[in-house]
Amino acid sequence: MFDENADRKLCIICSKGTLDMAYPGLVLANAALMEGIDVTMFFTFWGIDMINSKKMDSLKCTPLGNPSMGMPNGMGIPNLIGALPGMTAMASTMMKKEIEKLDFPPIREFLQMVADAGGKLYSCRMSMDMMKLTKDDLFEEVSDVVGAMEFMEMSNGAQIIFI
Repeated sequence: MFDENADRKLCIICSKGTLDMAYPGLVLANAALMEGIDVTMFFTFWGIDMINSKKMDSLKCTPLGNPSMGMPNGMGIPNLIGALPGMTAMASTMMKKEIEKLDFPPIREFLQMVADAGGKLYSCRMSMDMMKLTKDDLFEEVSDVVGAMEFMEMSNGAQIIFI
C-alpha cells in the first residue's frame, strides 16, 4: 500500500553511455527530485561515459541495431543503413536537435541540475578500474566511486530503475 507520507528513495542505475540512453535516467531523476524524492544515480559500465568529463559532451546515438529509429524494417535494412559512414553522426545531430526543441539541456547541464537539486551521483568502482579511470576523470559533481556492496547499502529501501 502506498504511504504518501513515507520518505521515498529512488536509485537509478545508468549502464549505457549513448545519447538516447542518457536522457531517460536524467529525466526520471529530475522529475523525482521535483516531487521531493531522494535520488541516487549510479553509473556503471558504459554509463560512466555520461559522467566522464572527456566524453559526456559528445555522446552519440547510433542507428545500428536500433529498430526504433524510424528507418525501414525488413531484411536487416536498419543495420545496413546504420553501418554506412556518417549515419551515427547524422542520428546524433537529429536527436540533439529534437532534444533542444523540447527545451531539455545538454547532458552536462542536466547532471548539474540534478546535483544542484540534491541528487547524488556515484560511479562504479569495478567499471572505473576496468576502464582505467580515476575520480579526476569524472564530472566534478560525482560524490564518490563506490563498489557494488556499497551501492546495495545506499539503495536499501529504494525503488530501483535500471537503464
